[in-house]
Amino acid sequence: MSLIQLTIKGISYSQTQTGAYALVLSEIEGTRTLPIIIGAFEAQSIAIALETEIRPPRPLTHDLFKTFSDTFGIKIKEVIIHKLVDGVFFSSMICEKDGKEEQIDARTSDAIAIAVRFDAPIYTYENILDKAGVYLKIEEEMALEGKKEVEKIPADLSETKDKSSFSKFTLSQLQDQLNQAVVNENYELAAKIRDEISKRT
Repeated sequence: MSLIQLTIKGISYSQTQTGAYALVLSEIEGTRTLPIIIGAFEAQSIAIALETEIRPPRPLTHDLFKTFSDTFGIKIKEVIIHKLVDGVFFSSMICEKDGKEEQIDARTSDAIAIAVRFDAPIYTYENILDKAGVYLKIEEEMALEGKKEVEKIPADLSETKDKSSFSKFTLSQLQDQLNQAVVNENYELAAKIRDEISKRT
């Protein structure tokens, strides 16, 4: 059975499960998407790995896995979402060390969080896309693209700043606030400040 390569389309709040997120994957050569419900920690971990400007001061669990693997010469070649049972996706990571390949079972959310860090491709099978894949209408796709930007860094926060309040700060002050938000591991605020900086530059 041939493999179909997927890419990460976006992450948004789940409409069906409180406190959960929907990770939406889409086939690279097609129009079907594969929504997967994941936990808040995994959503945050995937979102941070997708970021280029925000780096946590302490490694998250998946960052630790990456460092461990690099240290001991283990490469993650690809991730395969290979089974769907009662709405639960099952995945495997194909690992390589010294030319020898091993397959390791993993939760799909963990496997994808690790794949992003290794720049490894994500695949699934046709029968899984047939069962769980959906076609997004153009307006839904545009809405999801918007959510990807807004909700790229989900996190539980005690307080956040409204975007409009950033207008009174200079670029230098915003950069200082961005650095401080990252140090405090306040990634949602950091994402908002980053967006404000990007708008001005």
